[in-house]
Amino acid sequence: MPTPDPRVDAYIAKAADFAKPILLYIREAVHKADPDVEETLKWGMPSFMHKGILCGMAAFKAHCTLGFWKHSLLVDKSNPEANKDEEAMGNFGRITSLKDLPPKKQLMALVKKAVKLNEDGVKAPIREKRKKAPLIVPKELTAALKKNKKAQATFDAFPYSHKKEYAEWIAEAKTEATRERRLAQAIEWLAEGKSRNWKYMNC
Repeated sequence: MPTPDPRVDAYIAKAADFAKPILLYIREAVHKADPDVEETLKWGMPSFMHKGILCGMAAFKAHCTLGFWKHSLLVDKSNPEANKDEEAMGNFGRITSLKDLPPKKQLMALVKKAVKLNEDGVKAPIREKRKKAPLIVPKELTAALKKNKKAQATFDAFPYSHKKEYAEWIAEAKTEATRERRLAQAIEWLAEGKSRNWKYMNC
């Protein structure tokens, strides 16, 4: 393996215990498939480069993701297994264990195809914009934001995805105590200009 990027080492070290073997598995497969691959961080997440982006991985609180930049050119879209990008960021859905990943040979084959596309100068197809579902903000969050100008300003300036993360986090609380705790934490983070998943995006 070429000299690893120490930032990727740090990212993996800070990841949850369940995520470490997943990230290491992906990293090893990519390097075995392409000895000339370069590691870096893009958008705060480990990414692999070879004459452009090949793929990237990320770890969150309860799942990991893996995404190929030109995924639609690498797989048969008629295969239901190829459409897991509907479930989460990335192309393989929510990865919670090594069982959710393809066998290493299959993963390496995808990497090699991605390398060939980049070497041949094939551009990624333009993606159609998906229609966003209306954002439903819990009334408790709306009321709390009105009482904190900094938090309100951050929330208003956030993109749809960041707003949705906070709204769903509050709405999914199963008890009143949990909802109140999450609400207080959300307002604190928003007042500091932080997104819901700031801990993981800044690894």
